Amino acid sequence: MSASSRYRDFPGRRWLGVALRAAHLAGVVGVGAGLVGGTTADSHFSMLLVLSGLGMAALDAWSNPRWLAEPAGLSLLVKFALLGWFFFDEARRPALFWTILVFSVIFAHAPASFRHRGRRRPGAL
Repeated sequence: MSASSRYRDFPGRRWLGVALRAAHLAGVVGVGAGLVGGTTADSHFSMLLVLSGLGMAALDAWSNPRWLAEPAGLSLLVKFALLGWFFFDEARRPALFWTILVFSVIFAHAPASFRHRGRRRPGAL
């Protein structure tokens, strides 16, 4: 099966992704502004960040069923673990925020050949 035959699409999917990414970035900026300002971010920003992120992940997983087996999808599991730590460890939130931000940017902007390479079969080189 070729890469194109396993990718699903629908009219407006790209614009939906753009809208979700814009909402996600607004949530990131809102949470970051709260941290940098030494206050707690409005809970609406946290909710926007999480819900838009889940929306982007769901869209990616639907569009490419192999996505969770690729580095791009697997990185999401690491990000979820870091986010859980972020929400429960107030003392480390500033450092975790920057860690998650840098980690996310690396995986979002790495070459597609890295982000979307398939998981190797056992024994394969």
